[in-house]
Amino acid sequence: MKVTIVGGGIGGLGAGIACALRGCAVSVLEQAPALTEVGAGLQISPNGWRVLVAMGVAPLLADTAFEPDAIEMRIGQTGRRVFRLPMRGYAQNRWGAPYMHVHRADLVTALNARLDQLAPGAVRTGVVARAYTPDGTVHLDSGEMVRSDLVIGADGLHSVVRRQMLGPDALRYTGNVAWRAVVPVEALGTDAPPPTACVWVGQGRHAVTTRLRAGKLANFVGMVEQAAPAEEGWRSTGTAAQAAADFAGWHPTITRLIGQAEVLHRWALFDRTKLPRWHDGRVTLLGDAAHPMLPSMAQGAVQALEDAWCLAGLVTTRGSVEAALAQYYALRIDRTARIQRGSAANARMFHHASPLGRLAFYGPMGIGARLLPDLIHRRQDWVYRHDVTAEVPPL
Repeated sequence: MKVTIVGGGIGGLGAGIACALRGCAVSVLEQAPALTEVGAGLQISPNGWRVLVAMGVAPLLADTAFEPDAIEMRIGQTGRRVFRLPMRGYAQNRWGAPYMHVHRADLVTALNARLDQLAPGAVRTGVVARAYTPDGTVHLDSGEMVRSDLVIGADGLHSVVRRQMLGPDALRYTGNVAWRAVVPVEALGTDAPPPTACVWVGQGRHAVTTRLRAGKLANFVGMVEQAAPAEEGWRSTGTAAQAAADFAGWHPTITRLIGQAEVLHRWALFDRTKLPRWHDGRVTLLGDAAHPMLPSMAQGAVQALEDAWCLAGLVTTRGSVEAALAQYYALRIDRTARIQRGSAANARMFHHASPLGRLAFYGPMGIGARLLPDLIHRRQDWVYRHDVTAEVPPL
């Protein structure tokens, strides 16, 4: 089977690996002149790490991935801890795989290296897809036509494939803008963030700090409610003054990290409602092209990896490509839609406006985490215990 993938990000490269492992001839078409990523961290929960293990990618991240001690929540201004739940070792025991922090650029490099092992030269950069036909043909800006048995649109929020498949529609602004930055831990002194996945909550905004590159980098993600959207796009930037104003009066861990950042990326967060279908003939969608979500559950990249594994398994075992694509949608739509809703709900939970509201919500949460931590972890079982590699096992 010949597979053409539009988009060379995490989902596209993951789909290339999953398909190549099943004997497909794979071609990845990426419009950028090179596979590069901005400095940003990812949380890879157990359900995603299992896929990376099955793909043979996890060993390539052994030297740079970081396993956090815990997941915790703190009040943004004071730093007071609301709760702390163990993760190092615990995640493996409870969910069958670790919870890891990975630099986005390291993950893309590892995925690209693994794909090159399986299908040398599969990635073509500087190639712009203009349209497709349902028989599996991709039309490029250059006039070239790429014919295949399956086309996967992994081309992100502004997917050309999705727009042709389902028509033009307006993105839905979520009312939030995001910040991202990475800073060497050694530059932060005693204000370095803890070696955890830490959510810092506040009025109309929250931040997340993690560690990357074997713990040597501190990663900052901020989300701030704002009526008017900022520029959209991963590579858009803001100023240190803007970021400092957004988190004025917050704990020194946050303010010093902002102050030490060489580059602060800032962009508006958009999403779309649940799509009625993801396929048209032999063409389908994957990742953000199918189900963009807020980062508040740290599942965007992970769900793209789940998509990739599921899709590759179905199209290589179900005979008819069209039937496989219908089953792929049926298997994935409810789970991804539920995570989309959960991500939006988490953002609202982290942004409680009044001190009374924060006390009423976070107080019982902290007590519950101390007295009954299993109940808190149990809320994540449906996300982290899910094993797409067992649902669609390898050959």
